[in-house]
Amino acid sequence: MTYVVTESCVRCRYTDCVEVCPVDCFHGGPTMLVIDPQECIDCAVCVAECPVDAIYPDDEVPADQQDFIALNARLAQQWPVINRREDAPADAADWESVTDKRDQIEE
Repeated sequence: MTYVVTESCVRCRYTDCVEVCPVDCFHGGPTMLVIDPQECIDCAVCVAECPVDAIYPDDEVPADQQDFIALNARLAQQWPVINRREDAPADAADWESVTDKRDQIEE
């Protein structure tokens, strides 16, 4: 099992989860974070740190977000590792309750 960052992270891009990760499995893109499934050790410490509840075990990803499993694996190969907390985007709070944000993912 591995953990997966889902749609709630898009445009929020909070990095609280990154600081607690013991293996640096997070990768950061312009509008969201992803988890590298090859690096994740399934410790789950990141889950409680995510203020928008965007992180799920791969076997509990909601049905309408299953595509984020492959998206995390693919984008983790493209984006750089992020292992320090960064400021969230200035408009992050505006995006917290927005659903259907896939079109906001910038690769």
